[in-house]
Amino acid sequence: MVSRVIPVEPFDLVLFGATGDLARRKILPGLFHRYEVGQVPEEARIIGSARTDMNPDDFKADVRAAIEEFTPDTPSRPAVLDRFLGCLDYVSVDAMSDAGWAALNDRLRPDVVRAFYLSVGPSLFAGIAEQLEKHGMATPDARIVVEKPFGRNLETARDLNASLRKFFQEHQIYRIDHYLGKETVQNLMALRFANSLFEPLWNATHIDHVQITVAESLGIEGREAYYDHSGAMRDMVQNHLVQLLCLTAMEPPSKFTPNAVRDEKVKVIEALDPVASTDIARGQYRALEGEDGYLDHVGDPQSRTESFIAMKVRIANWRWAGVPFYLRTGKRLRARVSEIMVQFRDPPHTIFPNVEPVHGNKLIIRLQPDEGITLRTTIKDPGPGGFRLAEVPLDMSFAEALGADSRPQDAYERLVMDVIRGDQTLFMRGDEVEAAWAWADPIIEGWERTRDRPFPYDQGSSGPEEALMLMHRDGRRWRQIGG
Repeated sequence: MVSRVIPVEPFDLVLFGATGDLARRKILPGLFHRYEVGQVPEEARIIGSARTDMNPDDFKADVRAAIEEFTPDTPSRPAVLDRFLGCLDYVSVDAMSDAGWAALNDRLRPDVVRAFYLSVGPSLFAGIAEQLEKHGMATPDARIVVEKPFGRNLETARDLNASLRKFFQEHQIYRIDHYLGKETVQNLMALRFANSLFEPLWNATHIDHVQITVAESLGIEGREAYYDHSGAMRDMVQNHLVQLLCLTAMEPPSKFTPNAVRDEKVKVIEALDPVASTDIARGQYRALEGEDGYLDHVGDPQSRTESFIAMKVRIANWRWAGVPFYLRTGKRLRARVSEIMVQFRDPPHTIFPNVEPVHGNKLIIRLQPDEGITLRTTIKDPGPGGFRLAEVPLDMSFAEALGADSRPQDAYERLVMDVIRGDQTLFMRGDEVEAAWAWADPIIEGWERTRDRPFPYDQGSSGPEEALMLMHRDGRRWRQIGG
């Protein structure tokens, strides 16, 4: 199978924070790959911008080094890379003053799509948006892209949304969550709404529970100041895991348009029940011999910030009444893996004598590291000598099923192209962000009132014992991380 590449129209993309880590690792290599496959046209311009004082040639040399480091080598890359670098420019600007903004405006063309990607801290969002409007760059068809975190709580999220809306309309604001750009996340919608097999079963009658896991084998090194101020709840649950929950649980939209899809996601968030403290387990990875723990990394032995969280969430609507959704994320766990596991109910009656109990099917949607979908089914164990049952996987790895030419795009590749196309389907709307914070705030405020410490857990484990008990007391078990 060969994917079809549809080129976008010529555009001017201004990348603020162009010398930062995210730009070098993800955004610029992603743009290069889209250029390499013919989706970014020769007439496109990518204008790097930051406070760093450098000339365009120095910026191009830096981008060349980043692409050589973070993209796979191909025989044609040197010639293609030279042409791609010809699309690049650089202008130094200061978000807190007028320095450089007139020069940036002079680089923009009036007759092409223009997008402003703010790969900077949230504290600079409002200032950059104001400067864009002040210098006449915030035209009615311009787009502005902002990275998470979208606030620290409901109040700050509302303030941030209000600041952006002073200068841009909601349809111009693209709040990027890279998890929504993953191929498998979008295939979750295709799996549900483009196949008649699963959707009739996608409800409380047939599904026992759902597990959503985002596990990291790395710690917080390099992000200590940010992470200790945020924790797993703010960094992962309130945005990434809630988004995965929404796509798993939402009703079919009336049509596949940005607002129709996002309307259904908001309904899921608004239907979330408050989470009892007994349905939450927080953890911190502890030091091992020769390995520093979380408290060592942040340099604060009194820190109560969680590096792990597991919780049981319920959705108060007809489709999901009585079906628990178990969310789990953490640092320094057994393996790096992100997946959604849908556990179907056990068959109501077993007709086979003298066999082990038959368990319900499992549908596993793998987001990383190897994107794909597995359906675990029960079959007869081959061979003579009695009737035995075995559970086997029907496994589809995207890399194997679609071939090397159709490798899944990096999330940033797809999302940046969606910005240029003006497609907001995979971006969060302002009311969606605020609804997620309205659900998360009482949970966080409860921890701050009690000042309970997170439970310690071993590095390389599946988290604290309390997270296992969260499932065991319901008669269920977590799917093994990396299993």
